[in-house]
Amino acid sequence: MIGIITGDIINSRTQDVSDWLTELKAILNRYGQAPKEWEIYRGDSFQLEISPKDALKTAILIKAGIKQFKSIDVRLAIGIGEKTYNANSITESNGSAFIYSGECFEQLKKTNLAIKSDNPEFDTTINIMLELALLTMNTWTPTTASLLKLALTHPEYNQMQLAELTESTQGNVSQGLKRAGYDEILKMIQFFTKNVSL
Repeated sequence: MIGIITGDIINSRTQDVSDWLTELKAILNRYGQAPKEWEIYRGDSFQLEISPKDALKTAILIKAGIKQFKSIDVRLAIGIGEKTYNANSITESNGSAFIYSGECFEQLKKTNLAIKSDNPEFDTTINIMLELALLTMNTWTPTTASLLKLALTHPEYNQMQLAELTESTQGNVSQGLKRAGYDEILKMIQFFTKNVSL
């Protein structure tokens, strides 16, 4: 089983491409090599292969990375399934994970992050959670998104260490993570990780 994240940048033309492209590539590079495990195509679309249990955390990390830039956001569809054809380029590989991710992406109308797997019951539950989480995540300011990305990237850091990294105070970090919905997002990621591979 693999996870496939298909995404594109919302309002990409309103922002200098070199800003968000560098950020996006840095995140994708954490999870593999281009073009085998990830690829950016059509200017502002991308695809990433990831282990299923890491898929949601990675999608949220991508969102936080992109939301650091004021006027843009990202649409993300996660497909969990099989890979039946392994090509040198991810966009030519195939299997149910790719099909689910593509179908899910096509259905992103009112929301900008959703999941599709071969378990409809799980999908329904997690997608309701995501819709609720997006009420907060879609309103992240660049500062909040930046802090959340830092916290997700360094789960071993406490608030004091995060404050040092951001040259801020522990109180500001605490308030910022609260605004970002950090604790609730972690609970959602834990639920996803525990149930996705069952």
